Amino acid sequence: MPFTDITGHEQSISLLQASLSNKRLAHAYLFHGDAHIGKHMTAVRLAQVLNCDRPVLTETPDSCGQCRSCVQIAAQTHPDYFVIEPDAEAATPQIKIEQIRELEQQFVYRPLIGEQKICLIDDADRMTIGAANALLKTLEEPPGHSLFILVTSRLHALPITIRSRCQALRFTSPARTQVEAALILKRELPPADARLLALLTDGRIGEALTTNVADVRARQQECLALVQPESLTSNTTILSASEALAKSDRGAETLSWLTRWIRDLVIVLVDGDRDQILHLDQLSQFQRFANRANIDLLLTLMSDMEKHAQQATRHLNVQMALEATFLRLREALGLVPAGAAT
Repeated sequence: MPFTDITGHEQSISLLQASLSNKRLAHAYLFHGDAHIGKHMTAVRLAQVLNCDRPVLTETPDSCGQCRSCVQIAAQTHPDYFVIEPDAEAATPQIKIEQIRELEQQFVYRPLIGEQKICLIDDADRMTIGAANALLKTLEEPPGHSLFILVTSRLHALPITIRSRCQALRFTSPARTQVEAALILKRELPPADARLLALLTDGRIGEALTTNVADVRARQQECLALVQPESLTSNTTILSASEALAKSDRGAETLSWLTRWIRDLVIVLVDGDRDQILHLDQLSQFQRFANRANIDLLLTLMSDMEKHAQQATRHLNVQMALEATFLRLREALGLVPAGAAT
């Protein structure tokens, strides 16, 4: 597929196309930004443009997306296109020095059928020290027929020596309206579902395009049931729900949903931008809670929950975190007397 298939990132793509037109492409690029926003896809499209059999030769160079070369690159079977990534099956996914050594051997030779040999290194921050040092030597003296594209969501985890030898392009999440339009067009989703996914993923288009809407709606309804007054005022419901969610490994996910729900309520309390509310169909309930909710307690609770989310799961007792969250939430909503949570 061509560059036009990518949602957002107009500035980065324009810079790449200008470099292609002027034949001033760098020997190594570093695409960095949040996960699942289109960095990897842009790298693949760049590789397709460079080796396309029927390129679009205009002021904005692009690939046809349909020729043998474009199809092979998309399928990672092109003889001049190499993808290096961590072993997803490993306990600690890493890019090892052996992978870089093998790459070096391939890049000694000229391209077999294309214009350039291209290497895409995904999750480049996962390189071991040995792998990074080995790649550094290649980046310092790159073969004339080569292009390296490093992709990372953790820029500062890459050694400065690697970063300094690449032309960096920063990618930011596409606008929510762009993500919604893409979901409606590519997945044929109703506008309400497209809005939900765009907000829930914070514009991470790759995640939004693959998330199961039915599963999301089911989890949302489960969370909404737990924040009903009759649920929050029942100790039995709180304890049994917390235990069941923790045992089913959905505790962390539920905490995330609860955080978004509290955030929506706070937006209503401070008369903020309602276009940012995820649970827009719950406005009437938010208004009822607004009359007695304690915004200071809600903000403190939300802050603590966000800190929990940043901790490694193995360091967090999810069941206890859920129980504490529900108890503190019902107090913040004015459903029980102050101090009852403790």
